Amino acid sequence: MTYVSFIIPAYKSASTLENNLPYLLDFIKEKNWNAEVIVVDDGSQDNGATHDVANRLGVFYYNYTRNKGKGYAVRYGMQRANGKYRIFTDVDIPFEKEGMAQFLHYLDFKEFDVVVGDRTLPQSSYFTEISTIRKFGSNIFSFIVGRFVAGGHFDTQCGMKGFSAKAAEDLFSVGKLNGFAFDVELLYISLKRNYDIKRLPVVLRCQEGSSVNVLKHGTKMLVDLFQIKWNHLTGKYSKSK
Repeated sequence: MTYVSFIIPAYKSASTLENNLPYLLDFIKEKNWNAEVIVVDDGSQDNGATHDVANRLGVFYYNYTRNKGKGYAVRYGMQRANGKYRIFTDVDIPFEKEGMAQFLHYLDFKEFDVVVGDRTLPQSSYFTEISTIRKFGSNIFSFIVGRFVAGGHFDTQCGMKGFSAKAAEDLFSVGKLNGFAFDVELLYISLKRNYDIKRLPVVLRCQEGSSVNVLKHGTKMLVDLFQIKWNHLTGKYSKSK
């Protein structure tokens, strides 16, 4: 069985992928992990540019014709992964490699079901490196989510999360949200399932080509919080048979 699967959602970001994916591939080689990297092209319509980069770098590539959102892309990749442990992160591979090793340590040796990056932990280095408006939007959203949805997991939006195969197959079989609030949904279902969740610090190495619009996506994400509650009340997160 493959030891670890890395799922990378991509949208109109062929150059970002080409610049940053070698960082992950070099680290996999350094660790001698039996790993697979899955790039999911979220309907980029870029004349095959993302496919060409994935092909040159020797990783798995999936695509579909219409842009459906980051949540859909991650779910699509997770459902095709074979790893005993499965990690998704952003196309710019934003966090330092030591964090990936820590994720696998807690998934494997510590036997946590879910491991999430938390940019608010004291050992993290993130919020001093981003714009004031993005920091403000992220803090407000995290406060609302932590108070009313995610049971104290204040940083739901960190772009790196890991799962055991069992947890991944469960969570990604019942997830419904396709947009950026899919992270909240994952943690919400994980908490309702009583999965063991570990929060770990992350150190930002780069931030290239983010597609997040604080006003546009922030409003949609707030609406999605109500959708998560409704989905739970109507039994849409019941375990798949």
